[in-house]
Amino acid sequence: MRKIAFAAFASLAAMTLSACGSSNDASSDAEANSVETPADQAMAGTETPVPDASASDDDTSTEAAVSSAVAAGEKAADAAADANAAASPAASGTGN
Repeated sequence: MRKIAFAAFASLAAMTLSACGSSNDASSDAEANSVETPADQAMAGTETPVPDASASDDDTSTEAAVSSAVAAGEKAADAAADANAAASPAASGTGN
């Protein structure tokens, strides 16, 4: 009985909340002028981007990150091989 009462209350609450929602006037059709803004108009009044003085073009940080990722991948492959070897029936001596 409590489940039925709870379900009835939940559905009543959902209907009440949906009835109290705002209703904007959607009778006006979407027009290209109100939906999209041309890029030139959207960028009007913004500052021109300038290069960052602290940025550099050297690839040393990228090379270090790649070598670190490769080393981590090799360690993960070794750990997976160790786990597979430990999980195999021949390694545990319980082969059938």
